[in-house]
Amino acid sequence: MPNRNYWLSLLVIIGSGGLSLPAQGQALVPYTVQINSAELEKQGLSLAQEAAQLAQFQQYELALPRARLATQLAPKSYQSWLLLGGLYLQTNKFAEAVAPLQQAKTLDPKNPAILFALGSANFGQEKYQAAVDNILAGLALKPNDPEALFDLGNSYYKLNRLPEAISQYDKAVAGNKKFWPAINNIGLIKYEQGDTRGAIASWQNALKIDKQAAEPQLAIAAALYAQGQQQQGVAAGEAALKIDSRYGDLEFLKLNLWGTRLLNDTKKLLASPRLRSLQASPTPPQPASPAPTRQ
Repeated sequence: MPNRNYWLSLLVIIGSGGLSLPAQGQALVPYTVQINSAELEKQGLSLAQEAAQLAQFQQYELALPRARLATQLAPKSYQSWLLLGGLYLQTNKFAEAVAPLQQAKTLDPKNPAILFALGSANFGQEKYQAAVDNILAGLALKPNDPEALFDLGNSYYKLNRLPEAISQYDKAVAGNKKFWPAINNIGLIKYEQGDTRGAIASWQNALKIDKQAAEPQLAIAAALYAQGQQQQGVAAGEAALKIDSRYGDLEFLKLNLWGTRLLNDTKKLLASPRLRSLQASPTPPQPASPAPTRQ
């Protein structure tokens, strides 16, 4: 982007303290460049806004350099640092996200959004206790935030603190009745605990909220298949994969917190001839039903 190089050049001039000609035989009066720091900050915030707009269209690779420059031009603005950290989170660069988010926290230590974002970065680095600590700190400032409660539940889940995980998922749903990923994850826990009936009930409740949610639909399919209801299981699995083929990937399911028991049963389901054939020519995921964000 041309403007980026232009402003970087101005920063170099500032650092040099201006330009001057030799003292002897000067033909011109030396000119010192005067830079308005307020204008630099304004430009930085403008770049941050532009980066945020690009991020809305998932143009992260275009947004990142703008966001980085924004932090240089407006280093005292927590928004620019938070934006940069958020873009790293969106591109799964969790380690890179920590430093700008910490800087944002230094500038605005009582901002819950920064603490929640730090929790997401910690989760992505598999530092689950740190994620719990940051999310709890954010919830102390902004209680009952459904997405933060969901992330806290996920962190407890990874720490094998299952009753606490379910409690946070329940709180998330209490704050947002349509927050089906939290209901879905309660089903994941119940299934690993051997409560197949309770798990299926949770996944069915999630589907009542979003009929195009591929995850609970595939989970039900795997459970039915494991119970011997193979025809119903394959039909449900086929419908789920037609909505979003990513759920045919066991590694993707692990990222979405599927446990060992459910993964094993899903592997058997996916090995059925009809689903193997479907996976050979995968259907692109439908925009109406995105995978829930876990980090």
